[in-house]
Amino acid sequence: MKLSVQKIQIFLAVSLTFLSSIDVQAQSANPNGQLNQSLIFAAPPPPKDIGEPGKRTEAGSRGCGQDINKPLTSSQKRLTALVPVYSNSELVFGTTITEHPSFVFYVPYPSDFASGEFVLEDEAGDQTSYKTSLTGTPGIVNLRLPSIAAPLEIGKQYRWYFNIYCQKDNQIIANVEGYVKREQLKPALKTQLEKSSPSQQVNLYAANGIWYEALSAASELRRTNSQDTSWTALLKAVGLNDFATEPKVECCNLEN
Repeated sequence: MKLSVQKIQIFLAVSLTFLSSIDVQAQSANPNGQLNQSLIFAAPPPPKDIGEPGKRTEAGSRGCGQDINKPLTSSQKRLTALVPVYSNSELVFGTTITEHPSFVFYVPYPSDFASGEFVLEDEAGDQTSYKTSLTGTPGIVNLRLPSIAAPLEIGKQYRWYFNIYCQKDNQIIANVEGYVKREQLKPALKTQLEKSSPSQQVNLYAANGIWYEALSAASELRRTNSQDTSWTALLKAVGLNDFATEPKVECCNLEN
């Protein structure tokens, strides 16, 4: 009797191993590497030394001349930073591995009466301000730190602000803010990324909590492959699926 039970256990173990290997091979055989339908973003532990949590979405953003006391309708989208937020603390925080990352926002304002300002503040409190036009908005706007700007330092944390100004009176009509920290890319992950397809790279960045590169890679896939699901899956993973179908606006350069 004992021998029969042992044989059954061995048979089940071998069968499960075989079935698992089939599943892995089937996924790996996907020519497009699209494993993103159930993508999970593994947010890193939040920093403990942050005071104000930030603001991912403007609570009451409006255009120039609109009544600030008039409630917005539920269908109206606000100025929103496409970044993770920690639900228990409302902390707006993401990590990057690059010297000059891109910051992505949904801007609901037409370009004829609004302009933007991006401000980066280091740990010493020193700020660098960049202006940008908003040609072509509303839509998704990508703001990349200029290559001539001081690079983000590994291990350092920065606070950022994105302000929208009314062209008519130069008053701020909306703003969002949060934090970014540059991390060192681990050698093992670097090797994996070099061997992976673009879609798999999104998964790897997301699984390792590297938000800014995950979003940049997903954005590029959205541009080059309309069938890829990375962009939608990544935004859905952090509660931003309402912005997945918004058009990307081909603008805007940051200038001092």
